[in-house]
Amino acid sequence: MAKIFFIEGTRGDTDFDLPENMDVVIGRGPECTLILEDAGISTTHAKLGLEGGAWILSDLDSSNGTYVNDTEVSTTTLEHGDEVIVGGTSFLFSAEDEISRDEIIAVAAGESTVTDSGAMTPDSEPAPDPIDISKPKPPKPRVTAPVNQAASGDQLALVEEMKQRTIAIREEVGKVIVGQTDVLDQVLMCILARGHALLIGLPGMAKTLMVKTISEVLDMDFKRIQFTPDLMPMDIIGTDVLETDQATGEKQFRFVKGPIFTNMLLADEINRTPPKTQAALLEAMQEKRVTAGNETFKLDSPFLVLATQNPIEQEGTYPLPEAQLDRFMFNIWVDYPTEEEEEQIVGATTTGIPVEPEPVLSKEEVLALQDTVVKIPVSDHVVKYAIRMVRATRPQNENAPEITKKFVSTGAGPRAGQNLILAAKSMAVLDGRIHVSCADIRRAAIPVLRHRLVTNFAADSEGLGSHDIVEKLIEEVDEPGEEAYRAEA
Repeated sequence: MAKIFFIEGTRGDTDFDLPENMDVVIGRGPECTLILEDAGISTTHAKLGLEGGAWILSDLDSSNGTYVNDTEVSTTTLEHGDEVIVGGTSFLFSAEDEISRDEIIAVAAGESTVTDSGAMTPDSEPAPDPIDISKPKPPKPRVTAPVNQAASGDQLALVEEMKQRTIAIREEVGKVIVGQTDVLDQVLMCILARGHALLIGLPGMAKTLMVKTISEVLDMDFKRIQFTPDLMPMDIIGTDVLETDQATGEKQFRFVKGPIFTNMLLADEINRTPPKTQAALLEAMQEKRVTAGNETFKLDSPFLVLATQNPIEQEGTYPLPEAQLDRFMFNIWVDYPTEEEEEQIVGATTTGIPVEPEPVLSKEEVLALQDTVVKIPVSDHVVKYAIRMVRATRPQNENAPEITKKFVSTGAGPRAGQNLILAAKSMAVLDGRIHVSCADIRRAAIPVLRHRLVTNFAADSEGLGSHDIVEKLIEEVDEPGEEAYRAEA
């Protein structure tokens, strides 16, 4: 019977017998055969199985990869003495059961071999490049902050429930809004990451109704402001009013809070109000507080601004400059529904039967999830990939793809990288995971980068928008390989 010997990680100096009649699934999830409490390991990370007399190791699309003797693998046949690295755990594979820990370490180091009879004998010559198992392997992903040191047990339990909770949220919102699942997911990602979003869509796409419905499902206070050319900052923040004290007869000022004092604020058609009013809103978004006179008021948590814009009818509007657009975490495109969805919308909204969604999360649970998102560890592999994606948008970067150099005049700044990581963490939480993968980065790339790229005349002449360029970058930017880590070593 084959076995594995753990040499690094949470299992300490233990061993595990590999059953020949079943596959061994390695991961953190309760469904796994070999459960490892390692923050760098995916829920189902890798699989070991006996096929045709050989033990086959397969990576199960893990976020941090599976390594054999310092080389990342997808599927490989294990040899006696191979070292396997998954997350922060490493172990040695033994094809023999009658073998000690010292003997398998000697095999891994090249100091001894196994004869046909299974007996250990010294090699005639020392191995030219022995493996030092005490040293960290350069390509091994490093976790920046172990989750078991940052997130509480209650927070982790809530994350584990989130996959079912997310399904319930979609079902409740679906009672009112037909389709638009991607839009809903992106709004939820913004909420968990403490970000703000810009919703772009034609009139009649139910943007206002969707935001209001989400606020009800998450048990959050909701207010809406219709931005107009005559709207003033005090109409958003609030103002001081002069009142007479009924008891003393003295006059005094009292601050009356504006609609910005809420959890979820819908800024409808933000580009139709002058820059002075836009700036007042954006300051509150950034600082999470407002100042009126000599007094500062802190906004309640959670606080999220969802601003809408109409992509047509730009005459008489005040477009947000790039510096202010950059303060929005996401640029969410609200597209036309499909034919089937449109039939459902018309059928459901012309009957006069009201539908009330039920809350799925409380305000306190939303705050707990927000705290958990920032504590989720992210491997260097994923961070490198996010930074590669952002730097690929900058035409002055010598390693930028040709499409960037040809069609982009200004690329994304560092805030884009921060938002990519936070969005990927939020996506993981929505899926009930506490690990982040490069696939999460790709899913967040379009809403994070779309409004941070400025295209040039060449792009306009060929009908290319920032959305098209980001889609092409997702295809062209590769995930970091082993050479990226060896270069650092």
